[in-house]
Amino acid sequence: MNLQATGRRVLISGASRGLGRALAQAFATNGDRVAVHYGSREDEARATLASLTGDGHVLVGGDLSDPAGAADVAERAATGLGGLDVLVNNAAVNLPHPLADTSYEDWAALWQRHVSVNLLATANLSHLAARRMIDQGTGGRIVNIGSRGAFRGEPDHPAYGATKAAVHALGQSLAVSLAPYGIAVASVAPGFFATERVAHRLSGDEGAVIRAQSPFGRAGTADEIAAAVLWLASPVAEWASGTVLDLNGASHLRT
Repeated sequence: MNLQATGRRVLISGASRGLGRALAQAFATNGDRVAVHYGSREDEARATLASLTGDGHVLVGGDLSDPAGAADVAERAATGLGGLDVLVNNAAVNLPHPLADTSYEDWAALWQRHVSVNLLATANLSHLAARRMIDQGTGGRIVNIGSRGAFRGEPDHPAYGATKAAVHALGQSLAVSLAPYGIAVASVAPGFFATERVAHRLSGDEGAVIRAQSPFGRAGTADEIAAAVLWLASPVAEWASGTVLDLNGASHLRT
């Protein structure tokens, strides 16, 4: 296997803003070519694309919750980049639905939405990317964005916590099945980290509570998560395949 350290072809799902944008920028700065995927935020995705250093990046829109949509995204990304070497499964939804305050109809619909985007889209894109990596014969990397919530529980977002736990398990299963092809699969489990989407939560009393979760007294950053993903996607991280890497500033410890 001959996975390159730079100049790779990278598909990042959900890359229009926040962590997805930080991931795209990290890989582009590394010298890789990036397919920036978006679901509905085309303008923000174009802003991500414009922010990337280097040439050869592409923009790919599509609904990953639909298997045909996922196949179309993977096909257009691979065509635009000339193949795929790295997949980062970042696209996700995280909508509140505390059981005591949510009707059954809303509960069922929200669970279906979380499963379709967070789990099934991850599984489908992983299959589509891995088959291309196998056919290319040069190995590859898949990195999944999981969550601390898979371990500590998410009382107001139970479907999010459950689907992220499933994403961790999926990654470990694929790590075993894809290793003979030189494809390493790993996941990261971030705690709370600051993005524009959650910036309002870091002010006032709620912000103080969030920062106090970590003994470092702060929230994480998207750049810190992106740096860890970049390493897991590198040639030297093959032996980390199967890992679920905690990135939570010691806010939640597990054995």
